[in-house]
Amino acid sequence: MTQTLKARDAKDVENAVQWALGNEKTLEIIGHGSKRAIGRPLQVDMTLDLSGLAGVTLYEPEELVLSARAGTPLAEIEMLLAARGQRLAFEPMDCAALFGAPVGRGTIAGTVAANLSGPRRPSAGAARDHLLGFTAVSGRGEVFKSGGRVVKNVTGYDLCKLMAGSWGTLAALTEVTVKTLPKPETEATVVLSGLDDRAGVAAMVAAMGSSCDVCGAAHLPAATAARFPMGEAVGGGRSLTALRLEGVAPAVAQRLAALVAALRPHGEPTTVDDMVSRRLWAAIRDVTAFASNRGSADVPLWRISTAPASGHELVATVARAVEAQALYDWGGGLIWLLVPDAPAAAAGAVRAAVGTLGGHATLIRAPAALRSSIEPFEPQPAGLAALTKRVKQGFDPKSVLNPSRMWAGV
Repeated sequence: MTQTLKARDAKDVENAVQWALGNEKTLEIIGHGSKRAIGRPLQVDMTLDLSGLAGVTLYEPEELVLSARAGTPLAEIEMLLAARGQRLAFEPMDCAALFGAPVGRGTIAGTVAANLSGPRRPSAGAARDHLLGFTAVSGRGEVFKSGGRVVKNVTGYDLCKLMAGSWGTLAALTEVTVKTLPKPETEATVVLSGLDDRAGVAAMVAAMGSSCDVCGAAHLPAATAARFPMGEAVGGGRSLTALRLEGVAPAVAQRLAALVAALRPHGEPTTVDDMVSRRLWAAIRDVTAFASNRGSADVPLWRISTAPASGHELVATVARAVEAQALYDWGGGLIWLLVPDAPAAAAGAVRAAVGTLGGHATLIRAPAALRSSIEPFEPQPAGLAALTKRVKQGFDPKSVLNPSRMWAGV
């Protein structure tokens, strides 16, 4: 069993990386481990646990800024923000349901490192767009900072964009600063039932292109809706296409009426109120239709980004080769694809479809053997792969941190 080093503060992280560097050891960087099974299985000498680096160090609601140590649970931050009528607008998902883990254990640094963004991504931006600054320890054992406490920070390189989505392969984050935003007064959701994938995507594209300021658009085919905790109550056992609106109550009511009118050519819209809408979108955000406690503990699950208009065609292409169940988010631009049989053949089908129709695919959940035999993250073209290796070399020349988690040799 790999020995674990539990850091108490940022200095412990610096010392641990310097020790590993000096002794030619490798480290796995984790918080509470809620996303530990994503990516290639690691072969490391030690685990560096950052969960002890917890606590909010700065919160200025009037300035819309919050700083927290790396291991601070996301749930704790969201509770603090909600008490002041604010939120993290990029709506990060909780991965717990997908891996059968306790909910609420994801950390702020893990969220940033994975660049997790929920259904509001098309309108509010990704996690990287809300990261104002950070402090970290590179694979060289050096402490460095980037950004600050304001949105318009133009000093030096924009390393925030680089760290978000690097999965701990470049540096161990010890503290992050994020932008907060006011929480809307209310929300409502328009639902269409019974549409096939093509019609569902068309309805979402129409809604997102309207003047109604839609901030969430998802489609669950009938088979997926049947696995959905609220599928029967909201969709009546049929497919479910959901469009969300947020804001002050009078504006939401006005936009809701306009959206219902705009969607009538696509079907008969119904509406759900604030409370049901919040539960619905939390379940979509966390992909609970494909949760491990719904018979999917080890079933491969892919996360595919593509052009919204071609999402249904991509799913159909894969489904002609292997059995597949889909959940469409981001107006059709994000597809969660469950492939219960023939995982190796499914991987080939997914990669081929993405190669033809465009986009990129990440294997989010799968047995370790499959994650070892294929590249879980989208393979990079030669030029980009060479650039990725040079960046890794610059931050972590001896591959001390999460070696080969994203791509072999990186």
